[in-house]
Amino acid sequence: MRPANQPLKYPPTRKSDQIDDYHSIQVADPYRWLEDPDSEETQSWVAAQNQITFEYLNQIPQREEIKERITQLWNYEKYGTPFKEGNRYFYFKNDGLQNQSVLYTLTSLDDQPRVLIDPNTLSEDGTIALSGLAISHDGNLMAYGLSYSGSDWIEWKVRDIETGSDLSDLIKWVKFSGASWTHDCQGFFYSRYDEPNPDSQLEEINYYQKLYYHKLGTPQTEDILIYHRPDRKEWMFGGGVTEDGRYLIISISESTDPKNLVFYKDLNNPDSPVIELISNFEANYSFIDNDGSIFWFRTDLNAPRGKVITIDINNPEEWQEIIPQTSETLEAVGLLNNQFVADYLKDARSSIKIFNLDGSFVREVELPGIGGAGGFGGKRYDTETFYIFTSFTTPSTIYRYDMISGKSTLFRQPQVDFNPDLYETNQIFYSSKDSTQVPMFITHKKGIILDGNNPTYLYGYGGFSASLTPSFSISNLVWMEMGGIYAVPNLRGGGEYGEEWHQAGTKLNKQNVFDDFIAAAQWLIENKYTRTEKLAISGGSNGGLLVGACMTQRPELFGAALPAVGVMDMLRFHKFTIGWAWCSDYGCAENSEEFKALYAYSPLHNLKSGTAYPATMITTAERDDRVVPAHSFKFAAALQEAHVGEKPVLIRIETKAGHGAGKPTTKLIEEMADKWGFLVKVLDM
Repeated sequence: MRPANQPLKYPPTRKSDQIDDYHSIQVADPYRWLEDPDSEETQSWVAAQNQITFEYLNQIPQREEIKERITQLWNYEKYGTPFKEGNRYFYFKNDGLQNQSVLYTLTSLDDQPRVLIDPNTLSEDGTIALSGLAISHDGNLMAYGLSYSGSDWIEWKVRDIETGSDLSDLIKWVKFSGASWTHDCQGFFYSRYDEPNPDSQLEEINYYQKLYYHKLGTPQTEDILIYHRPDRKEWMFGGGVTEDGRYLIISISESTDPKNLVFYKDLNNPDSPVIELISNFEANYSFIDNDGSIFWFRTDLNAPRGKVITIDINNPEEWQEIIPQTSETLEAVGLLNNQFVADYLKDARSSIKIFNLDGSFVREVELPGIGGAGGFGGKRYDTETFYIFTSFTTPSTIYRYDMISGKSTLFRQPQVDFNPDLYETNQIFYSSKDSTQVPMFITHKKGIILDGNNPTYLYGYGGFSASLTPSFSISNLVWMEMGGIYAVPNLRGGGEYGEEWHQAGTKLNKQNVFDDFIAAAQWLIENKYTRTEKLAISGGSNGGLLVGACMTQRPELFGAALPAVGVMDMLRFHKFTIGWAWCSDYGCAENSEEFKALYAYSPLHNLKSGTAYPATMITTAERDDRVVPAHSFKFAAALQEAHVGEKPVLIRIETKAGHGAGKPTTKLIEEMADKWGFLVKVLDM
């Protein structure tokens, strides 16, 4: 066992002489061999790194107590928002510590619910997750997708809801696709990739997605190809049947960029062609519903914060604006009680408004407080719906909403063993490097003293138009119980203020995101919430890139860094799995101008030898097939080589897990206990 405070001795990592030429600039990549996760050498390296990491974590006396407290608080009933198809209701529920949530069905909300599928029975360790769900129009059949060990690849099956028995149908090689039933409930549409050739290069697999129709009772080999584009290998297809069953709406994207195309097919005529309705990648168009030939869309065309329009497909050149853009960001729109239900963000907080079909305002939904709201699903003429409300100190609580009276009634309220009155959330605005005003939520116990000594966990994302709204987390609650502050800035690159806010944090503007995050840290220090020695930064995926970039740019500013499943090699990310789709946000090293911007902040390429970096624990998973673990492997090897000083720089590598979705409860609790234990030690809490 290593004596306390003795510098860690990291496993040796072999260096090769690999050098690549990027636009006449020579870039070394000595850890290229770590890109092969299955090689014996990589596996040995992973085992050696995990041994060092867990030896370190096992010496932290508070870690087990933290795990016990997280487990204690986590053990409460968690409900998903109910939804209805046919004459049945459906909802997810977790009794408390189940690895995966269970799907229930019932015909009346007063009836005794029946288990429809329990993913916990599919594997001993909870690593098989329910990752897709589509209920037929009559409520009698369920198509469901299963993910194994956190993979993005999904296998779809079909279950008879009345009997609970599976049919013979099996759909494979599905990724980034749901399923949508036809109105006659005889089959469904879905998108898939070709079965990979065993000799295929990794970067070749995630191209040429195709849209199919599967007829129940037939083998997948007989599925009907509805649409594909051999000339557009990046195009991805989402097929959805309209509520009236008349049309198949095909949304086409070519990356993670929200801009999309919209095509449609008349399902009344099986031989009808696919019609191009919106054929330029100029804006985002989200289909809401239709009334015969009148299609409603939420779009940001000439309205970066969103508006609602109609298009008559019989006269597609004439569009009509129904709900104009406002100062708030229109995130999504549904149709209930023959009215629009519009989900707005006001400074990253939810605001739900009801409009008539002519765009006239009806009312704003009275939410229980300042926080995030979601749900409001249902059919066009439904007068009842459900929504979830949450905040940093409010567990996800379900309300039933009457569309006619406008009244909300409490439906399910979780019982968590804590007193929310002991905590408070404030939203402040601070100036970034270029004077842009950025909002930040700060949550902590009431009565903290602003003397600069509070351990603070600064969490961010800033990309892909994703909005960070208030949400409840048991692990964050435990952090605050221990006296910690939880801070969440709404960085550029997100969607909190619409598409302009998003674009201000992409490609050549990506440095704005890091500047926003660094400025948040500086504000917290200047206003005596914390100090460098007590400040930890964290983020996952694109947020892992955020942490990696900020700790390499300003290593002296932070006491600790927790980059999770991060994109760390900005010159090669597009060569792995779905990484090519991120070029819309990041740019690509094959473009000389974008290469310069990427090379300037790429975490892997900006580590400087002989630098004292913050105490760091990188987290990744062996089975992550979205942000492949090679990003974290290479960054960890380079960081351990460059770093000087006694602060630990570790990597924690999860087995039988992926990017994060569907991770079993046991693994989530263990990971959070390890993170908080690490911070308790390195921040000297």
